Amino acid sequence: MNNFKQTIDGTARVAPDASFGANVVVGAGVTIGEGCRIGSNVIIHPGTIIRDNVRIDDNTVVGKMPMRAANSALKGAADLPACEISSNVMIGACVVIYTGCKIGEKVLVADQASIRENVAIGPFTIVGRGVAIENYCEIGSYVKLETNSYITAYSKIGDRAFVAPNVCTSNDNFLGRTKERLSKFKGITMMKGARIGANSTVLPGVTLFEDSLVAAGAVVTRDVPARKVAMGVPARIVRDVPVEQLLENQ
Repeated sequence: MNNFKQTIDGTARVAPDASFGANVVVGAGVTIGEGCRIGSNVIIHPGTIIRDNVRIDDNTVVGKMPMRAANSALKGAADLPACEISSNVMIGACVVIYTGCKIGEKVLVADQASIRENVAIGPFTIVGRGVAIENYCEIGSYVKLETNSYITAYSKIGDRAFVAPNVCTSNDNFLGRTKERLSKFKGITMMKGARIGANSTVLPGVTLFEDSLVAAGAVVTRDVPARKVAMGVPARIVRDVPVEQLLENQ
């Protein structure tokens, strides 16, 4: 470790070859594995587990406890497990990753992304610049979430799915009105290989089945069957996904 000013709790377990920038704060019970490179002004909250060869860039926060507004309709955050970052993960600058998250091996989290509590991300996934993943989401392996896409709470995204820039997803058909909504929150579901084009909007509870494709700018109000292309406002099925684009032919 270098000689920059650090605040490292005495109960933290830090590998001897881990390196730190200036003004890093490491909380109680944190584990930092071999070969980790931690940038300047990084805060690692208590209990966080960081495996080997993880890179965390400047001004990033890992293991943050959630705040909950007094009138929030989402569940409480009591007894969340520690945030766990697997080996060979790269985390960019100004990223916030909450406690209760589990990030798989060789995931890339780009600058300014936000990953809320109770999110699991599978290996080799890319979380692009400015992406927001809300709480209680499951993201598979080899997924690509492109710049500024928004993944609403209670969503599930399968392996090798693709979400283009500026996609917006939603989970509340009642738009914050009536108590009926409290039992009906549901995000979107993307099955293996499903894809969403740029600037599309997907409404609550919609399922995009295997290898389906949503064209750019669509507003998706109902499920899209496997291997079908949907486009328009509201989106309608227009044709089959080209055979050469199916996962089985990659």
